Amino acid sequence: MTEDSVATATDLQDERLVTPQGITDSIRATIRRVRGGDLGMLPVVGGIVVIWTIFQALNPTFLSSTNLVNLSFDMVPVGVLALGIVCVLLAGQIDLSVGSVSGVSAAVTAVVMVKDEQPIWLAVLAAVVGGCLIGWLYGQALNRFGIPSFVVTLGGLLAFLGVQLWLLRGQNAINLPYDSTLVKFAQLWFVPHWMSYALAVASAVGFLTTRWVRARTRRRAGLSSPSPQWLVMQSLVLLAGLLLVVFYLNRTRGVAWMFVFFVALVLVMHYVLSRTKYGRSVYAVGGNAEASRRAGINVRRVYTSVFVLCSGLAAVGGILAASRLAAANQSTGTGDVNLNAIAAAVIGGTSLFGGRGSAIAALLGVLVIQSISSGLTLLNLDSSYRFMITGAVLLIAVGLDSVARRSRQAHGRG
Repeated sequence: MTEDSVATATDLQDERLVTPQGITDSIRATIRRVRGGDLGMLPVVGGIVVIWTIFQALNPTFLSSTNLVNLSFDMVPVGVLALGIVCVLLAGQIDLSVGSVSGVSAAVTAVVMVKDEQPIWLAVLAAVVGGCLIGWLYGQALNRFGIPSFVVTLGGLLAFLGVQLWLLRGQNAINLPYDSTLVKFAQLWFVPHWMSYALAVASAVGFLTTRWVRARTRRRAGLSSPSPQWLVMQSLVLLAGLLLVVFYLNRTRGVAWMFVFFVALVLVMHYVLSRTKYGRSVYAVGGNAEASRRAGINVRRVYTSVFVLCSGLAAVGGILAASRLAAANQSTGTGDVNLNAIAAAVIGGTSLFGGRGSAIAALLGVLVIQSISSGLTLLNLDSSYRFMITGAVLLIAVGLDSVARRSRQAHGRG
């Protein structure tokens, strides 16, 4: 038996037959997966550490609790857009119009709420339903007429920018009342200190519970699974990290409810994509649409659903962006918003080739994007540097994805 055959046999044994009995075995299994091209979140976490270290060395206020609270606020609108982009990319498609859709949704919210003097809930509902309808139209254009998603969403980018300007009707901006629930939610509302610690503990307990149940299910099926000791150690590390973050943020204003809302969205989408039949269908279609069709998956329905999710989340992001600024204006959703949302999804680890990634990518990717923006702002550098650095980080992320993809194929992991 050759050395390559032994390595392949070892990988198969790790994936199917062996149940790790201790922390050391779990660490070795993780190392083998990384060597096989399954990098997971390692590149983006390493990138965050490097970026934060550099900016903290250049400006000691970068990691201050005040700046991190502002960072947690500012990353949410684009992060919600990036979450929608993750769904589309997983299915092997692309949406270039999330910025314009978010701008239209912000305009709809402001017009219905301020000019038409309707309740906030009706304004938000109108914007989100409108966003979902846009996604449905994209799905029909792709499924019924075969128009590539790149083309139809590029057309949407231009068309809905025009719709946004038409809704505002020449006004530079429509201001939202400062005493409205939306503005308070996006600017002033923070989680009580005791509740923020309770949420941290609940998150760690939830992580341990879900991983424990999954490991037990895999053991019963005769598949490899992390050891109980490894799961407990991971949960304790997560708990310590969350408690430290909460303690540090509570030194000033605390944890923003808007950030908690974003994290909750990420966790819900992560569960849907990784633990449901629908989520498995999305990954399957992104990996091989034709094989999925032959396996009985309704590929057209999956395409339509991911576009609806993407545009619906873009609408939510636009509402939050307008609430954050207390105004919907002609520049909402324009500029680099669109590209930042796509870059955040890719930098976070979602593959442009489809079928690989997770909802967590939106959280990590937008943290990278916003950290670069915040750090350069503190250094009083103009936006040209931000574009260049973000572009370089995006190129590195795509390059790592391509290298990891070839490595997985070489190790028989697809």
